[in-house]
Amino acid sequence: MNASRPGSASEVFATFLRLGLTSFGGPVAHIGYFRREVVERRAWMGEARFGELVGLCQFLPGPASSQLGFSVGLLRAGWPGALAAFAGFTLPSALLLFAFAMLLPDVPREAAATLTHGLKLVAVAVVAHGLVGMARQLCPDAVRALIAAAGAAATLAIAAPWIQLAVVAAGAIAGIALCGKAPRIAAAPPRLPHGRAAGIALVAAYLGLLVALPVAAAALGGPLALASGFYRAGALVFGGGHVVLPLLQHTVVEPGWISRDDFLAGYGAAQAIPGPMFTLAAYLGARIGGLAGSALATASIFLPGLLLVAGALPLWQSVARHPRAASAVAGINAAVVGLLAAALYDPVWTGAVASPADAAIAAAGFLLLAWLRAPPLAAVAWCVAAAFAASALR
Repeated sequence: MNASRPGSASEVFATFLRLGLTSFGGPVAHIGYFRREVVERRAWMGEARFGELVGLCQFLPGPASSQLGFSVGLLRAGWPGALAAFAGFTLPSALLLFAFAMLLPDVPREAAATLTHGLKLVAVAVVAHGLVGMARQLCPDAVRALIAAAGAAATLAIAAPWIQLAVVAAGAIAGIALCGKAPRIAAAPPRLPHGRAAGIALVAAYLGLLVALPVAAAALGGPLALASGFYRAGALVFGGGHVVLPLLQHTVVEPGWISRDDFLAGYGAAQAIPGPMFTLAAYLGARIGGLAGSALATASIFLPGLLLVAGALPLWQSVARHPRAASAVAGINAAVVGLLAAALYDPVWTGAVASPADAAIAAAGFLLLAWLRAPPLAAVAWCVAAAFAASALR
């Protein structure tokens, strides 16, 4: 399989269903899983194209990893492929969190904590593996390595949601100034089922709903209030993942829709399962309004990011033809490597590795992926089993 021929929605769905069942660790780790699957294993696109998509999705508000998967599916198999990628990647975690909301299983606290810890160690191995591969391809010279290092340092020094956007923008500026010898972007643009006019219409729909839903919710209330709150949370957050939590807490806890304890229980469950953190909306919606509430909240929180990335892709193609676009993209790609390096340290490493034993478990998981080229599920099995073994020995 390669990028020389179009794919089918069924192959895209199967690929992203596998990713949805095995992609632990949050949006940064998902980049590593995606890269391994669509660049290394299936060759659906090259490293440069993948880097462009990652940079674009980091630059836009919304769930970055879901936007990335949606974009990969769109390029591979058109609109059916985009929807298949989204469904495959999202459904496993959404269904698990819906079931958790409905059943509230009585999992022993210690076992749940150990499981979550093992999954965090998986994220260390996956992010490190993805970082090494992306750095080798996207930072081949000292200038781009310096851009990546500066981006990582800025991200670690400034703990603010907007820093990712600022780093990507600064990477573009630095690329224009310093990467004049970067190879020009390939003349053949990626295959898209829509053009510039449709892209503008999709961006307009994103903005229109952001304005219209609160007005309609204020007038009519009911389900529109739920849709408006979750749409706003999905539309205004940069970086996705854990960054959306304060907005969601403001959306559902402050109005009294659910209790703070219920909210934190859902957050804990979302950390222990694969897939996008935004599917926490499936749990929250279920606690508010059962199945219908779960479906509405999930659709509402993902919709703005998908509208925006679908609208931006054909507009990005127009930008990419500019003479300085290759230099800007080179800088953006290097900045994305810096973002990934910063995230590998904080929160991935700092949130998972608390002892030399943890470091050894994560290092062995990295070797499984990088040296033995084992599937990600093997790293998941190893890290979780080793975490339980280490817990038993303490």
